[in-house]
Amino acid sequence: MMDNYQNPLIERYASQEMLHIFSPQKKFSTWRQLWIALAESEQALGLNITDEQIEEMKANVDKIDFKRAAEFEAKLRHDVMAHVHTFGEQCPKAMPIIHLGATSAFVGDNTDIIVMREALYVIQKKIAILIDKLAHFADTYKALPTLGFTHFQAAQLTTVGKRATLWIQELLLDYEDVSILISQLKLRGTKGTTGTQASYLNLFDGDHHKVETLDQMVASKMGFEASFPVTGQTYTRKIDAKALGVLAGVAASLHKMTNDLRLLQNLKEIEEPFEKSQIGSSAMAYKRNPMRSERISSLAKYVISLSSSPQLVASTQWFERTLDDSANKRLAIPEGFLAIDACLDIANNVTTGMVVYEKMIERHIMAELPFMMTENIIMEAVKKGGDRQALHEAIRVHSMDAGAKVKVEGLENDLIDRIVDDPIFNLTKDDLSELMTPVTYIGRCPEQVDYFIEHFVAPVREKHADALNQKVTLRV
Repeated sequence: MMDNYQNPLIERYASQEMLHIFSPQKKFSTWRQLWIALAESEQALGLNITDEQIEEMKANVDKIDFKRAAEFEAKLRHDVMAHVHTFGEQCPKAMPIIHLGATSAFVGDNTDIIVMREALYVIQKKIAILIDKLAHFADTYKALPTLGFTHFQAAQLTTVGKRATLWIQELLLDYEDVSILISQLKLRGTKGTTGTQASYLNLFDGDHHKVETLDQMVASKMGFEASFPVTGQTYTRKIDAKALGVLAGVAASLHKMTNDLRLLQNLKEIEEPFEKSQIGSSAMAYKRNPMRSERISSLAKYVISLSSSPQLVASTQWFERTLDDSANKRLAIPEGFLAIDACLDIANNVTTGMVVYEKMIERHIMAELPFMMTENIIMEAVKKGGDRQALHEAIRVHSMDAGAKVKVEGLENDLIDRIVDDPIFNLTKDDLSELMTPVTYIGRCPEQVDYFIEHFVAPVREKHADALNQKVTLRV
C-alpha cells in the first residue's frame, strides 16, 4: 500500500466519525436502506411485494460484498446496477423488486443528501464545542487589558476576552448558516428518470395520488419531512454549491482566528498548546512554532478553494442533467467536509490549552500607553489652568521625540518623564498614576463579554449540552 498515493485527509487529519460518514460502507448500506424504503412504500400502496422479500433485504442491508460488486461493475460499467445485482444475489427472493421503478439517481442523489445532512450535523456540533471553549476563554480573560490593533498598529486597549468574542461571533454566524442549510435540505425522492415520475405513474396504473404518496412515504422513512417538489434527473446542484459555500465560511472564520493566534504567538502574548516532547524546529531547538494554527490555515485555504468547484458544476449542468458533475462531486464534497472537520478538531484542541502570558501583554501595553494617554493628560493639565492649544502642541512634540527614542535608538518610551519635567503641564507622577492604569482604558469590555455569552452563546450551549467538554486527540 505504501507505493500508492495516500490521501492526507484520511491518513492524518479527518476524524473517524467523518470518515465513516463518507465511507463506502455508509454509502452502499444507505443505498440498500433506500431500496427497502421504496419497497415498503410500494407494498403499502398496493404493489405485489411480500413481507418475505422485504425481510430478506433488511437481513442483508449491511452485508455488502464489495469484491463481488467490483466484479459486476467491471462487467456492466454501471455502479448502481452492479450493486443491484450484488444485493440481488444475497436476496434472491427480493431480486425481482429491488430498484423497482427507480433510476440511478434514486439511490445516488438521495444518499448524497442523507450523507451531507449527517455530516452537517457533525460540523454543527463541532462548531458548538469550539464556541463553548472560546466562551470559557473569553469569560476568564474578559477584564485582562491588551493592546488593540488596527492595521496591526497599536490602537486603543481592548481585553483578551473581548477579542475572543470577535472570533466567537463569526463562528456563531457559521453555526447559523449550517443550521439553516440543514433545515433546507430535502430528499430528491422518487422522481424517476428525468424527474417526471412517469415510471411510477405506470406502476400505479395512472394513479397520481399514489405516486405523490410514494414520494412522501420514502422521504419520511429516510427521516425527511419532504422531498424537493421538482427535480430533473438529479437534485439541483446548487445544493452542493450552498454546502461548500457554508463550509468555506467556516474555513474563513477559522483562518482569521488562527491568523490572529499566530501573530499573538509571535508577540509572545498567547501561545497554542505545546507538548512536552514536541519539537518546534529540526534546526532551531528553542522554537515554539504555532504548527496547529498553521495547519488550520493551510486546510482552510483548501476548503475555500474547493467552494468554487460545485459552483462551476451547478452553472454548467445541461437541462435535466449531464454527467460532468459526478467525478467532481466524488472529490469536492467529501474532501470539503473532511478538511473542515479536521480544522474544527484542531481548533478545539488548540483552544483547550491556550497559554496567556499576562506579563508580556502588560509590557507591551506600558510601552504604548503613554501615547494613548495624551488626550487625558491634556485634560488634566487644563484643569490646572493650562492652555489646551499650547498643551496640545507641547505633547505633540514630546510624542514625536519619545517615538524617535523608541524606534530609532531602541530605548524605552520616556514620554511620561518628558511631560512631568515640562512645567507647561504642571503635573507630577502622582497626578498621572491613575491615568497609567490600563483597566481605565478598556471601556465596557467585561460587560460586553458577559452580555454576549449570556444572550448569544448560552442558547448554543444549551442545545449541545451533551457534546460539550469533549477533548480532541490529534493524530499528528
